[in-house]
Amino acid sequence: MKYKAVIFDLFGTLIDNFSAEEYFGVLREMASVLSAPEEEFTNLWLGTFDERATGLIKSLGANIDHVCQKLNLLVDDRQVELAAQIRFDFETRSVIPRPDAIKVLSCLKSAGYKTGLVTDCSSELTTMWEETPLAPLIDVPVFSCVAGIKKPDPRIYLLATEQLGVQPEECLYVGDGSSQELSGAASVGMSPVLIRVPSDESIHYYRIDAEDWDGPSVSSLSEVLKLVK
Repeated sequence: MKYKAVIFDLFGTLIDNFSAEEYFGVLREMASVLSAPEEEFTNLWLGTFDERATGLIKSLGANIDHVCQKLNLLVDDRQVELAAQIRFDFETRSVIPRPDAIKVLSCLKSAGYKTGLVTDCSSELTTMWEETPLAPLIDVPVFSCVAGIKKPDPRIYLLATEQLGVQPEECLYVGDGSSQELSGAASVGMSPVLIRVPSDESIHYYRIDAEDWDGPSVSSLSEVLKLVK
């Protein structure tokens, strides 16, 4: 086999990315229940992404408390709980596999490939992960908030390969290019592939630190099956 493992990004790859409109709408809802100024709340929330994604802020409630403290807001437990639920429900709605994701993962596993996940995420994803239909099809999921490091840090990719029992050179990495992830994968010796599905052109998705990529690309997950042959 050309590769021994295929490692996927999550958002914008196995599932759709957040639409910017919906994402910022959720932040407005959270600000509303907290009686927080929308713009300031949104800016501070976006500004704490690294802390969320590396586990320095360990829960939704802690993140909300942190932002409210920065805004000098006095909020009660009920307000924090409501705001956290709005965010959690949004992410739950978002973790829906793309139409071909289950089939592609199943085919890879049936063909003897190991499957991995490397995702920059906050704690709510780890809470719901085992309930998703993707979980049984991923041999090794690496969550940045658990690992304490995020893409494109080489260590997060090497953590995945170590747990999969493969060398980086034996891995195909598939992602939408957020977080400079493709360059990061290449830096450790993986073979990175950009995925851009047709709907990406018509919807304004929220991507963090997206990179320009002139390397190999696919327009569907199904095309990955051809790349591993």
